[in-house]
Amino acid sequence: PQNTDLNITFPISVMEVALMGRLSRSRIGRRYSRNDRSKVEEALKKVGIWEHRHIPIGRLSGGQRQRVFIARALSTDPEILFLDEPTASVDPEFEIDLFDFLRELNKRVTIVAITHDVGVISRNVKSVACVNKALIYHEEGQITAEMMDMAYQCPVDLIAHGIPHRVLPTHTEK
Repeated sequence: PQNTDLNITFPISVMEVALMGRLSRSRIGRRYSRNDRSKVEEALKKVGIWEHRHIPIGRLSGGQRQRVFIARALSTDPEILFLDEPTASVDPEFEIDLFDFLRELNKRVTIVAITHDVGVISRNVKSVACVNKALIYHEEGQITAEMMDMAYQCPVDLIAHGIPHRVLPTHTEK
């Protein structure tokens, strides 16, 4: 989630939040099964937050909470995973780890990520769809001047630092 209304004083642990992803797999009033707990353990380990499983979620940083919410989604064994601003509040190191993980996961699961972070898009996706009253779709993950113009509807300069980076050609107003 891009943002959540989370009462940080609510006494719920990381494990309990992640287990909520398994609610659709169980009947009301039934306890979580060993399989449920195993799926959640696997998901929490994949996102690197397993060691915090007993900590109240309100004590975590924004990036750590983001990991918990991604683990909650992964614990459902989704066929398609929708991520809204998956790199919001995460540090650059986790961003790299997250997209390495998502690239591997994408071999078995369709992933749709919504983001405004052009840098993330250009180096981590197979295809790009820009939406702003119209749709521009490109099968390769390359960001074009046309896409930038359509998406932002104002002049945009892209400054890229680090490796890898992509540089877009200069474009003029039409």
